[in-house]
Amino acid sequence: MQVEQLINAMSPQVYQVLKQAVEIGKWPNGVSLTDDQKEQATQAMMLYQGTHLEQTDHMSIGKGGVINHHSKAQLKNQFNTDEIMRQSVK
Repeated sequence: MQVEQLINAMSPQVYQVLKQAVEIGKWPNGVSLTDDQKEQATQAMMLYQGTHLEQTDHMSIGKGGVINHHSKAQLKNQFNTDEIMRQSVK
């Protein structure tokens, strides 16, 4: 199977498992990723993002393989909405 076929056949659920495993360094069953597994999972995750997702997050791979870089100010503006409740802690 070619890499493109593998990525096109990958479900969103498999992508989420790979993403979480890369982020926390463990598979869902608690077993740690080896260095090779982490590298391969990261590559598969990035290929999936570049093929299937319209990512605009800081340092993500967007549609068509474009790497998205956002400044801290851009990220703050992205998440600075009226939907977030802010409350003082006394």
